[in-house]
Amino acid sequence: MAMTQPMADRQTAAYHWRLHRNVLIYIAILLTLLGAMAWAERWGLSRNLIGPIFLFSTVMIYALIGILGRTTDEDEYYVAGRRIPAMYNGMATAADWMSAASFISLAGALYLQGFSGSGQQPGGLAYVMGWTGGFCLVGLLIAPHLRAMKLYTLPDYFDQRYGGRWPRIIAALASVLCSFTYVVAQIYGIGLIASRLTGVQFEIGILLGLGGVLLCSFLGGMRAITWTQVAQYIMLLLAFMIPVSWLAYKQLGTPLAPFVYGQQLSRIEAIEKKLINDPGEIEVREEYARRAQMFQARLEHVERSMVELRQELEEKIRLLKAQSADYSSIAQARRELLAVPRDAVIAKEQWTRAMHDNLDRARPLGGMPMHAQAFAGKPDGNPSEVKLFEESRLNFLALVFCLMVGTAGLPHLLTRFYTLPSVAEARSSVAWSLFFIGLLYLSVPALAVLVKFEVLNNLVGSSFEDLPSWMFQWARLDSALLEFSDVNGDRVLQLGELKLGADMIMLATPELGGMPFVVSGLVAAGGLAAALSTADGLLLTISNALVHDIGPGRERKPKSPEGRVILSKFALLAVAMLAAVVAAFKPAEILSLVSASFSLAAAAFFPGMALGMVWKKVHRPAVVAGMLAGLGLTLCYMAVNAPGFRHFWGLDPVGGLWFGIQPLSAGVFGVPAGCLVMVLVTWLLPTRWVSPPKQPVVLGNGYPGL
Repeated sequence: MAMTQPMADRQTAAYHWRLHRNVLIYIAILLTLLGAMAWAERWGLSRNLIGPIFLFSTVMIYALIGILGRTTDEDEYYVAGRRIPAMYNGMATAADWMSAASFISLAGALYLQGFSGSGQQPGGLAYVMGWTGGFCLVGLLIAPHLRAMKLYTLPDYFDQRYGGRWPRIIAALASVLCSFTYVVAQIYGIGLIASRLTGVQFEIGILLGLGGVLLCSFLGGMRAITWTQVAQYIMLLLAFMIPVSWLAYKQLGTPLAPFVYGQQLSRIEAIEKKLINDPGEIEVREEYARRAQMFQARLEHVERSMVELRQELEEKIRLLKAQSADYSSIAQARRELLAVPRDAVIAKEQWTRAMHDNLDRARPLGGMPMHAQAFAGKPDGNPSEVKLFEESRLNFLALVFCLMVGTAGLPHLLTRFYTLPSVAEARSSVAWSLFFIGLLYLSVPALAVLVKFEVLNNLVGSSFEDLPSWMFQWARLDSALLEFSDVNGDRVLQLGELKLGADMIMLATPELGGMPFVVSGLVAAGGLAAALSTADGLLLTISNALVHDIGPGRERKPKSPEGRVILSKFALLAVAMLAAVVAAFKPAEILSLVSASFSLAAAAFFPGMALGMVWKKVHRPAVVAGMLAGLGLTLCYMAVNAPGFRHFWGLDPVGGLWFGIQPLSAGVFGVPAGCLVMVLVTWLLPTRWVSPPKQPVVLGNGYPGL
């Protein structure tokens, strides 16, 4: 007997009430944990214990949610039973979206690159504009149409819209490619945070965090991931808003950072102008310029320079021993001798990198642009300044485009909209997602400005003897995250002597602002939540693409839904292990890896999805040709302009760039190429020559066409 509407409404209301109650209980537990840690720190609990307790407690909460959400039901595992309310799906989408790149690296990019960056850096504001703008595309064009089709994965769309095996396979392989690039960045972030919290090695930190990911996604699929992501969003919201509000109150007397941080921009500009003409800073820049010339001279005769350098260091060690120098000086000289490259090819690569690094640091402000500068260069300056201005503006616009279009084609994000009860709920969920993301993204530029003022006003100019202990701890963890040295020998820290990595700005904010260490633990736990939430969804997307969309033929797949779910779980485990191995090599910064994945997603999916939704004549050969052309061009541009590739073949480091656009924005070429090829093949190959798809074509209104 069919259920009456009033009874269904009562059951839905009861279900929503249970969800609200559980979320309130979780918030109460989280605040209790935070209060207990603050009380324990005040009464003498060691900092070495606060970090591991935060790590263990939060991961166990996520794992418990994952265990409670375990399922072998196919509908629950892939799309959470299609019954997630719009508001909670918006929170889960926001957590899925924030990722380690947004939480850990975005404020760092704004700190290092300013609002609009330099000629070769697009600027941190491009990420904020591109990612939020992308959700408008998702809400208006993509999400409602996908939800109307009641699918499981993004390649399902290409299968049902175009028919045939190849559109689905290409879409599945592209899903694996861009999601794997993305998940490596998340696992890198997990290892970074876990090692900072617990003090273990980076590789061990990766395994610790990965255990939490697998407990959530392995057992319950999308059902468990959704509710862990809701919990993780609440965690990362607290972890982000508390430090930025603290800094705003400390510097400006109000916690409303997004509304008041503009006051600090004029102060930062005044400090930057002062530092540009500071005698100590000029000495540091001259020293870096001298070092760059030294490496350039070595590169003229690499093999001879290797021999001379080795002899010079051996003589230095002999003299230090003869003078009975202290052990640390002799040990340092021995380390320098052991670091001399054994091979001319390796020496050339290392010295070339060192030369460019020193040239960058020989520029004013340690190579950073002025924070509030519109674009690098000058539109009315000399030819080199005009070229720099044009490249800076083009890179900014190209990255905004790639991030917007990539958002509309990102597989793990679009899969979230399959979990909603209806098309109307999908539209509401996009609005909720924008709201929850906006809460954080409005605060990211504020955090970058407040941190920069803290560094320029309080840290720079300090005596080396008075530097805080957290700086030495971060420097020991990874010199790429924090490096400082007394270059000009005056025992005073100059801005040019300090090198901060984008991946540690947010994580070090509590210590930089003089906050209790419990806030540092909270921020690290928030960063871990951001990385875990995105890694969960990405691993599920990859395993689903491998098993559901590629995998063995339908006749060889398990017949039962439970069997197919179990196969997906083991594929997820294998992919997680492979991603952990790749992340252990630290292939690139988090933000660079994530940006590359957006370019790949934009080129692979957006042309076929957008044209397929608004133009019913697009057929299977057209979409196959367009996806291959767009994705192939994007991959080639990235590969040809990769530093390792160009160095191996002895090419000019920037000679392969088109219009000066950096490889992470390669999608700006791939998307138009894919669209153009699809249009041409559609016109040249009449529809009557192409067999129809298995399912009705979906038109722009979201309903089946003829």
